[in-house]
Amino acid sequence: MKRLAGVFSVLMLLFVLSACGAQEEKAEDKTDASAVKAEEIEKTTDKSIEVTDMTGQTVTFDETPKSVATLSSGDLDMLLALGIEVDGRPTVQGPPNKDLEGIAEIGNPHQPNFEKIAEVHPEVLIAAPSFKQHEANMERQGTKTVYTAANSVEDIQNTIKLFGQLFDKEKEAKTIQNTIAEQIEKSTADKADAVKTLLVYGAPGTYMVALPNSLSGNLLELAGGENIASDFPNEEKYPQYASLSVEKIIERNPEMVMLITHGEPEAVKAAFESEMLKNPAWKNLDAVKAGNVIVLPSHLFGTNPGTKVVEALDVMKESLGQVK
Repeated sequence: MKRLAGVFSVLMLLFVLSACGAQEEKAEDKTDASAVKAEEIEKTTDKSIEVTDMTGQTVTFDETPKSVATLSSGDLDMLLALGIEVDGRPTVQGPPNKDLEGIAEIGNPHQPNFEKIAEVHPEVLIAAPSFKQHEANMERQGTKTVYTAANSVEDIQNTIKLFGQLFDKEKEAKTIQNTIAEQIEKSTADKADAVKTLLVYGAPGTYMVALPNSLSGNLLELAGGENIASDFPNEEKYPQYASLSVEKIIERNPEMVMLITHGEPEAVKAAFESEMLKNPAWKNLDAVKAGNVIVLPSHLFGTNPGTKVVEALDVMKESLGQVK
């Protein structure tokens, strides 16, 4: 009997230990499951957005911004192409655009209307780096500034990507990027013969020469043109441009002169030719003798063209094609 009692005691002890182990395993499993669930909840509730803009500045938002305004027509074009609702847009001249009705005008990059920006009160303002001097003022109003650039086709592609990340439109951004890349590749497959070209940016009385690191300079190279001012020293305040040197221009004898302006094209062309004619040798340039002095469309070259950059490239190619 004693032996049976001993065996029974041992069996009971083993049963108790087994039950305890099972309970501990259940408790551990429950703890692990709780931890996984907590991690999943954290992931779903963490909607913060962090982007690096075109100046290298990192900007963080608690969640995808719900309101945006921009001072650039090119940035506006890209935002709308991505299906993003815009609350403030640049003030533009010309006939009214029905597609832009209902979007408040907030000035332009050179003359921002801070009163209108305050009325719109966007979570994020899209602007060029030149706006940085006003950044602190925007922050005091509760608006964060994200900076873009448009000095090359690559800049425009990167800006589209940036907007995709910022506004949860990455799939749409990738589609637009791919379309632009394919169109650029197709357009540059048969470049024009190298044409010595002078790119002049300005208004009556003030002219600068566009360098290869400007958007028009980049498009000229993509189209197969040769920028005769590629080695001109750049302006400190405007590193994409150089001072216009009539002597150097006459020495290098461009076959094509392209004017870029915001103003009235014919008035700008007349004023520029009048300025150049002060030097008698100007009339002997190949471009002048052949009548190859043209004004490029301001909506494609006088400002950031946004998704229409391929159209700008095609215009550049057609213009170079005029030179025989």
